[in-house]
Amino acid sequence: MPWKKLDIDAEIQKECDASPEFKKMWEESREEYRLVGEMIRLRKQHNLTQSQLAQLAGKKQQIISRIEKHECAPSVRQFSNILNALGYEL
Repeated sequence: MPWKKLDIDAEIQKECDASPEFKKMWEESREEYRLVGEMIRLRKQHNLTQSQLAQLAGKKQQIISRIEKHECAPSVRQFSNILNALGYEL
């Protein structure tokens, strides 16, 4: 069976056009990815390991890792605490 090329952007757009609920969920997930990406960038900019950031934020390293891998979504409070440990406010 040959591989079929798939235009992911077109498929997502098609789903967004067909379902307002999907569109809303997609847009929210994109924002979450952007915010977590910014958190990772700030951590690296400050030359901190996940363990060091976790210690500053009063969390376990595994929590930081799971957030950065998008395995779990942090609560607003949790995300705010992590940013505060980096010297930033949400």
